[in-house]
Amino acid sequence: MKPIVAVIGGGPAGLMAAEVLAGAGCAVTVYERMPTVGRKLLMAGRGGLNLTHSEPRAAFLSRYGEACGWLTPMLDAFPPSALCAWCASLGEETFVGSSGRVFPKSFKASPLLRAWLRRLESLGVRIETRHRWVGWGDIGADATLLALGGASWPRLGSDGSWVDILRERGVAVSALRPANCGFEVDWSDHLRERFAGQPLKRIALSFGDQRVRGEAMITAHGLEGGAVYALSAALREAILRDGRAVVGVDLMPDLDEADIRRRLAEPRGARSLSTTLRRIGLSPAAVALLRESRFGSTPAELAARIKSAPVIVVAARPIERAISTAGGIARQEVDDSLMLKRLPGVFVAGEMLDWEAPTGGYLLQATFATAVVAAHGVLGRLGLARASPVRPWSV
Repeated sequence: MKPIVAVIGGGPAGLMAAEVLAGAGCAVTVYERMPTVGRKLLMAGRGGLNLTHSEPRAAFLSRYGEACGWLTPMLDAFPPSALCAWCASLGEETFVGSSGRVFPKSFKASPLLRAWLRRLESLGVRIETRHRWVGWGDIGADATLLALGGASWPRLGSDGSWVDILRERGVAVSALRPANCGFEVDWSDHLRERFAGQPLKRIALSFGDQRVRGEAMITAHGLEGGAVYALSAALREAILRDGRAVVGVDLMPDLDEADIRRRLAEPRGARSLSTTLRRIGLSPAAVALLRESRFGSTPAELAARIKSAPVIVVAARPIERAISTAGGIARQEVDDSLMLKRLPGVFVAGEMLDWEAPTGGYLLQATFATAVVAAHGVLGRLGLARASPVRPWSV
């Protein structure tokens, strides 16, 4: 008789674990509280499904910060090359974009998810939707794998309600916090009313020893965008510690300060300062952001401010609006196979664990990798262990 495994959560981690388990001969049922599975995966793929990244192993692993040490064996067990091979096996070849990010050639999540669900069906995986996990009860399973996600975008399924359930069983869970999120800024009424929704293109943001080139978006609340998300962990912790953080915005990162100073020193005749700033290459939104801070009137003072306009961020945007979640089940609460030490036979995967990473493919890669490791942990406990191979680190 096949061992019975319950997978709680129908996101990427839950579905990947279900595939590994069913492929090894388990009878698997996936329980999902929403009407359909994979909703957050579909949301992530609306602008192009960024599966992983092609950068070298050392750089890739460094993106996981403090969790790098314990995640490394898991990412080695299921690295980018394995994820790309898995996609190809579903008929979705991948390609590397100009930024080094890896996408399916169809670019969207929906074709991949459809092919994946067909495979799961062929393996006999049952999917029970509209089932909310509310705690412990006898569901007739030989092992349970929890893949309930974090607390970002709860309308897509993961609301963090599992935190209290596990804490009641003595499991240490760090508070869930927003990650890859925007930040609130006390803009002037003028900037908020005139420039909310306007992009800041080809800029660089600096905080501490970090500098990120990219884009940002002025919103009514503050700043959003890829360059902001890349700094979100450091900014969030600084705000928790100091009540605010000051981000330096380089509005013209392709020019050095001396070049800008020379351009500003040219006679401007009757032109206004705003017109002059636009003529040297600043967008109206960039000019408005520059005017939010005090600056001197000389070319040298203005050039210095263009290269580092201070923006004071005072709070992270709510976790419901974040791309991902920081915090979760503490590393010491699980063994190397991701089984909860206090609850033998219960395994966890994905964003429930206490790790975070920037956007760029790192989130999904670690989600899939921890799911594979946890699934192999279940197989080991059930006496169906198959070695989780270390794959070549490439794409």
